[in-house]
Order: sequence, then structure tokens, then C-alpha cells
Amino acid sequence: MIYDKARELAKDIAQSEEYTTYKKLRETAIANETTRGLLKEYHQLQLKAQAAQLSGQEDQELLQQLQKLGEVLMLNQDASAYLMAEFRLNRMLGDVYKILAEAVDVDLGALEQA
Repeated sequence: MIYDKARELAKDIAQSEEYTTYKKLRETAIANETTRGLLKEYHQLQLKAQAAQLSGQEDQELLQQLQKLGEVLMLNQDASAYLMAEFRLNRMLGDVYKILAEAVDVDLGALEQA
């Protein structure tokens, strides 16, 4: 029964405005090879920055690179729209995870600091 509900939730998420908008804008953004490469680099830098933060390190040079690349991407209308849609989708998924975690009394303290 739990797995059936999870599959139902997954279907609802796949049909949500957040996901359908994200998917459409992602396809538009990555259609351009240059934009696709910049987005890939941006996501890689995000992962490195998050890993550094979780390990208690702060790499100022990495954060500056991330900020500069983010500024460049925000000047590109397709990339900017995609990144905003990605943020909204991730926020929704985070909220869903938080609701599930609270239902079973899981401490998300470490994740909330990130």
C-alpha cells in the first residue's frame, strides 16, 4: 500500500506544473550547445560547493566561480528561466521530503543547515 501511494505521488509530481515547466524549459535551454555546457559546469560547481559545505570547508574561490557563472547564465533568458524552474521544482521536492520526514520523526537538522 505504501508503495502504491509513492507511485501515485510520483505520478502527481510528474504531472505537476513545476515539473512540466521545468522539463520544457530544460529542453529549450540545453538545445544550445554553449548554454548546455555552461549549465553542466554550473551544476558541477554547485555539487562541489555543497560537498565542501557539508564537510565543513569553505572554498571562496569555488564560490566566486559559481557566482560569476551564475551571473553569466542569468543574462541568458533560456538558462535563467530553466534555473528558476529547477529551483521551484527542487523546492517542491524538498517540501515533500520534509513532510515525509516529519511524519516519521526524522531529524533533518544537518540537511537544513546546507
